[in-house]
Amino acid sequence: MLIIPAIDLLDGKVVRLKQGVEESAHIYSDKPEEVAFDFQNSGAQWIHIVDLDSAFGRTGKNDRAIEKIFNSVTIPLELGGGIRKKERIQFWLSQGIARVILGSAAVQNPELVEKAIQEFGADKIIAGIDAKEGKVAIHGWTKGSSIDAVKLAVQMTELGLVRTIVTDISTDGMLTGPKLNTMLTIYQKTGLKIIASGGVSSLKDIEEVAKYSDAIEGIIVGRAIYDKRLTLKEAIGLSN
Repeated sequence: MLIIPAIDLLDGKVVRLKQGVEESAHIYSDKPEEVAFDFQNSGAQWIHIVDLDSAFGRTGKNDRAIEKIFNSVTIPLELGGGIRKKERIQFWLSQGIARVILGSAAVQNPELVEKAIQEFGADKIIAGIDAKEGKVAIHGWTKGSSIDAVKLAVQMTELGLVRTIVTDISTDGMLTGPKLNTMLTIYQKTGLKIIASGGVSSLKDIEEVAKYSDAIEGIIVGRAIYDKRLTLKEAIGLSN
């Protein structure tokens, strides 16, 4: 199971939010490229980047910071946050980003997901399904919906999707341990490759998720690393 460290960007700085609330931002570094380099040196095989400004409607504000991250490492990057148009998908893939994550677009414009998969390949496109109590949230989690997360995953599978990141909003940034129910149901219903996100607080949580490695391809870890509740090396060692 992959351990994927997260870099969330707000105004070019590395931050963590609690349950996606912008006002809860805690700044950990103003040099995201150095954070990425340290992750690579600790054994990361992927880095997960979220452009929070774009998710909140401020497209382009973190482009330079993302470019610096890309230039500082050799491992692949996956990027999400406010990518809602084909031009932005194409831009980031042309810049060398390995996988683009579509969240709100998967809900509001499934045709874009289908076309992106057809044009760029299923391995380049991930649907980000961000759910609270089984319902999907969009636009940086500022808007709820009545859309069922499992039904959305089924729809995405029919469009050719092979991989999804499933975030439980209620646990994200809260260090309360991951909730896997929705993720495991999505796997059972669709066979999608699942990357879990939200709630990791300790090595014990990593150990628990690893029990479901047949269903869960990887897990994103953020605040637990930054708050030194675990080290990335320890987590990677435990997951192998």
